Amino acid sequence: MASVTSLSDSVHQRLAAALSAALPQAGSADPLLRRSDRADFQANGILALAKKEKANPRELATQVVSRVESGDVIKDVEVSGPGFLNITITDRAITQTLAARYADDTGRLGVPHAEQPGTTVIDYAQPNVAKEMHVGHLRSAVIGDSVAQLLEFTGESVVRRHHIGDWGTQFGMLIQYLEEHPHELDHKADEVSGEEAMSNLDRLYKAARKLFDADEEFKTRARRRVVDLQAGDPQTLAMWQKFVDESKIYFFSVFEKLDMEIRDPDIVGESGYNDMLAETCRLLEESGVAVRSEGALCVFFDDIKGPDGKPVPLIVQKSDGGYGYAATDLSAIRDRVFGIKANTLLYVVDARQSLHFKMVFETARRAGWLNEDVKAVQLAFGTVLGKDGKPFKTREGETVRLVDLLDEAIDRASAVVREKALDLSEEEIAERGTQVGIGAVKYADLSTSANRDYKFDLDQMVSLNGDTSVYLQYAYARIQSILRKAGEARPVAHPELDLHEAERALGLHADSFAATVAEAAAEYAPHKMTAYLYQLASLYTTFYDKCPVLKAESPEQIENRLFLCDITARTLHQGMALLGIRTPERL
Repeated sequence: MASVTSLSDSVHQRLAAALSAALPQAGSADPLLRRSDRADFQANGILALAKKEKANPRELATQVVSRVESGDVIKDVEVSGPGFLNITITDRAITQTLAARYADDTGRLGVPHAEQPGTTVIDYAQPNVAKEMHVGHLRSAVIGDSVAQLLEFTGESVVRRHHIGDWGTQFGMLIQYLEEHPHELDHKADEVSGEEAMSNLDRLYKAARKLFDADEEFKTRARRRVVDLQAGDPQTLAMWQKFVDESKIYFFSVFEKLDMEIRDPDIVGESGYNDMLAETCRLLEESGVAVRSEGALCVFFDDIKGPDGKPVPLIVQKSDGGYGYAATDLSAIRDRVFGIKANTLLYVVDARQSLHFKMVFETARRAGWLNEDVKAVQLAFGTVLGKDGKPFKTREGETVRLVDLLDEAIDRASAVVREKALDLSEEEIAERGTQVGIGAVKYADLSTSANRDYKFDLDQMVSLNGDTSVYLQYAYARIQSILRKAGEARPVAHPELDLHEAERALGLHADSFAATVAEAAAEYAPHKMTAYLYQLASLYTTFYDKCPVLKAESPEQIENRLFLCDITARTLHQGMALLGIRTPERL
């Protein structure tokens, strides 16, 4: 199925042709078309063009209007103000364009693929081994998952990477403790739940920490164990692997609850780049990008200084020979550029790490690993705040466990579903409650621009009113209910019918889904998709209030309105899927 030309593109082509005919010397000029509340579209490009050509804008606008080909798509063009054009589209064009989208048997609604897709490696959802996931891990996972899906939908080849914290000095303490208490990670049953795996790890971590702080001899043994781990001692590595495996049981259970697919081959933690670290340092030192300073291998920057005015370097290798995060991150860049052959490296990482990534990317550019053909971008996200506007903590001041948060969202959502549910069984209420609760958490996160902090307010998230995923899910379920009640009547487009104002507004907005996908993917901005979908549901509500569907005036009008209902539902369903949110058929 070929992609469908959107209404705005059709109008754009006709206006651009009229502009070129009125001003041949201007070449191909952009009419600067946008949606308008005065007409269907407004074109403001004539003002800048008239200024450039020293012409009178209103006169130029009038000349353009006389050359616009009207009829099948454009119904009317009028000059307004100093030289704007207000354009009205024919009802027929709206219905025909939507009918072409509806007929797309791939389910893509006629959305085109990007003209020159590349390969993006997206680094997101990076929990730490042997540590509980907390609310701070939520944003990286949710934003990263949605951006990956948006990019894939446009035809980009996406490689997911979960750079888990699975290396470092803390493992010496854990491995040594396990060596001395060998049954701490044994499983009683064949199947162990994520919750059990985490409580095993948590118990072991606390016991090891206590011993480490209290017993000097244990501390010495633990530090020797770090050396063994870094040297690749087989027995030490085997015990390290036990921690990683136990943590994965837990990670997978959390991501499953988040309704997110995380695949094992995509988990390449810090340890995955160990074999490259020495070479990364050698390459940086030989090329002069990094220099030795007080025994450490450092990269300096003119514009990065500490409070005392002294330069703050990126330390690639410490003076004791150990490697920091920078060495791992730079090795990962080499792997992603030269191994995976990526054009874009995208990091969904907390804004508080912005300085680190700025230094890492600049170092990679100086080394020639990033260049005109390969870009690295940090999609920095803000902090999750409580209702009081302060960083989100429990009453005791602890960070909030992610699992507790998700369970509470599911409980709240199940209560909302139960209240509204007329004919759902308990099992269905539980299933829908999960979909609504997890959807609510994701949507609240995604509907805030990533770089801003957002307030975590469960009451607001599961509200049926306002900009929430529940509102969108109910709009979808309501449409499905109408389609079920339609009996013999089927959704069929009737381009010959005149449209009500509310039908036109809904149709024009449904058509701009393709443009929204392109923009949200290009800018890594899922919040543009949430804003689009909320407006779609709002326009549908207005249409539903003003235009009877099953009691419309004629059989053709019933079919056409069912068609508008169905294409709205398909657009909601596809848009929500790109955010990682389910749309239940009944609520």
